[in-house]
Amino acid sequence: MWGLIFIGIIMDSLFGNLFETEQRQTKPLADRMRPESLSDFVGQEKAVGKNSPLRRMIERDMLQSVLFYGPPGTGKTTLAQVIAHVTGEQFVAINAVSSGVPELRKLIGKAQEDQRRGLGRTIVFIDEIHRFNKAQQDVLLPYVENGTIVLIGATTENPFFEINSPLLSRMKVVRLEKLQPQHLVQILQRAIADRQRGFGDSFRAEPEALQIIADFAAGDARGALNILEQAEFMLSLPGEGERVLTKEILHSVIGTAMQRYDKKGDQHYDIVSAFIKSMRGSDADAALHYLARMIEGGEDLRFIARRIVICAAEDVGLADPQALVVANAAAQAADFVGWPEAQIPLAEAVCYIANAPKSNTAYMGIANARHDVRHKNCGNVPKHLRDAHYPGAAALGHGLTYKYPHNFPGGWVEQQYLPDELLGAKYYVPSGHGQDVGRKNKK
Repeated sequence: MWGLIFIGIIMDSLFGNLFETEQRQTKPLADRMRPESLSDFVGQEKAVGKNSPLRRMIERDMLQSVLFYGPPGTGKTTLAQVIAHVTGEQFVAINAVSSGVPELRKLIGKAQEDQRRGLGRTIVFIDEIHRFNKAQQDVLLPYVENGTIVLIGATTENPFFEINSPLLSRMKVVRLEKLQPQHLVQILQRAIADRQRGFGDSFRAEPEALQIIADFAAGDARGALNILEQAEFMLSLPGEGERVLTKEILHSVIGTAMQRYDKKGDQHYDIVSAFIKSMRGSDADAALHYLARMIEGGEDLRFIARRIVICAAEDVGLADPQALVVANAAAQAADFVGWPEAQIPLAEAVCYIANAPKSNTAYMGIANARHDVRHKNCGNVPKHLRDAHYPGAAALGHGLTYKYPHNFPGGWVEQQYLPDELLGAKYYVPSGHGQDVGRKNKK
């Protein structure tokens, strides 16, 4: 009897371990290779290194609500799980896309009950927290404030744009940086060598192949591991000869490289910003690069064209007024021909603007003029400039002393145009760049 029970226990243990092993091995490689401790994190020394504020909070068990902000594949979710494991606190994970206010209130109620029972605090991890609306974020605020929950949020979007200020002020923002290629190579090597979670050195990879993966993944560890896993399927089966991941095999897996570009996220704003600043800074090569990234990312044609037109007016301006003509013509031509040929007039305009002399005098002039209009007593239009086309205008003194410039040599005559209150104000100050030299002073 006891022998049978003992055998049963042994069999349960054996098959249980086999099941767990099989289950583990069927998980995607990126999931299996998640870091299990803070020391396992690669390339995030600033965020979780030995001397980082977050690391000290965790080690001293003084964790505060925190927001992880960074590109995909940098370890935001994994870091939340590691923190929960290290601190020993209860851990609840939800996704902002599929969770609403009722679910939030339910988990908060359980957290309150657990706290009353002496079970400690509850860590609530919310992935894609930027997708929560204001009402949902407001539900969290009092419970973050009184310590009922420790909130860990994760977002790929700039939190200063997407998270309510009151909630954000009660969280420590930790930026997880895009991983560098050398970090990704290290992660890939670890996955190849790891006997418990990885490939256990069942094949070797050419250094050039790992570098290609690292470059292609563009800072995304999950993406890099997914590529490695796909590439391993292309190798010969174990026992059928040497298994080597070569550049040739890898190219067949990767195909055409695609840069990450989220038309509604940070990447969108960062690339557009770099695009405009490259044109403004007269770097045609960089401007064409960012133009290519927008095109390959599926950016709206008219959006690109509008940025080019704005740059022509704002940054080239009067130094070369033809730039605005070129930009508008390119916008019309691109809209007329559509993709893919639209890239040609857009690229032409980008190169023209990048190489043109620069002057922002018109942009600064209207900005300063509007500032004065908003904040100063600007007075009345001088009488000689007022409308004088209607009967009775002369009796009011309107237009009587106006000097018609075309009646004077050179088509110019000195007279007051600004209101008395603004005499001496200078809104247009010629830069001297290109054609932006201003009117010659003629008297």
